[in-house]
Amino acid sequence: MAGWGGGKPTTQCIGGTRPPPMLRLDRRAGLSAGVSPFSRLIRRKWAPRRDAGPVIVVSVLVVVVAYLVGTLPSAHVVAGRRGLDPTKEGSGNPGATNVYRVVGRRAGLIVFAADLGKGAVATAMGLAVDGRPLAIACWAAVTLGHVLPITRRLRGGKGVATGGGGAMVLFPLQAVACAAVFFLVARLTRKASLGSLTMAVVLPILVAWAGAPPVEILAAVGLALLVVVRHRSNIQRMLDGGEGTWSAGG
Repeated sequence: MAGWGGGKPTTQCIGGTRPPPMLRLDRRAGLSAGVSPFSRLIRRKWAPRRDAGPVIVVSVLVVVVAYLVGTLPSAHVVAGRRGLDPTKEGSGNPGATNVYRVVGRRAGLIVFAADLGKGAVATAMGLAVDGRPLAIACWAAVTLGHVLPITRRLRGGKGVATGGGGAMVLFPLQAVACAAVFFLVARLTRKASLGSLTMAVVLPILVAWAGAPPVEILAAVGLALLVVVRHRSNIQRMLDGGEGTWSAGG
């Protein structure tokens, strides 16, 4: 027996009233709340499950792999094809800028792309395995692997490209803005080191301005401090007026 209760159609039943079958179906499908069944399906399919995180051992292994990825000696491999050791030529830094100066433009760009790729791949690996917390750990690990490689007596690069690759995965918009800052400063001053330092300082500011969690802001600050510390010799040369310009060799 149908009736009206509170302005809504109801059906009489033993023990009270209940909504008509169509309204009950709509509630189950989410239509009465303005949510389509398709949206609910997507939420169920892609929403992270609280009980599906990897075990600690897997997370540790992923971080170790990220560190080892960072130790891959891209500058040594590329410069070595020309019979050069980047740690004994130019500034002595096994990074893209030194290879760019000593070996040439093409070689420098290859090293830059390889180092950028190391950071992006390792960070994306952490993101795929267990989301942003593990991605942040992998970002730190791959950057440390590049800067302090255990395979080369902890004598690595300065972490700019590798850290930038990880930032592209975690903070793509901020990373693009930082890249623009780098190229602008480097072009105006013809000093890649000054561009790198400026970019490192700008990144945590942009990350904080975007409202990132404190842990991610601290990670960005840590990367910035690492880059500044690794550039201490460049800073001293800039203060003395002896920092080289960004120019390619043959």
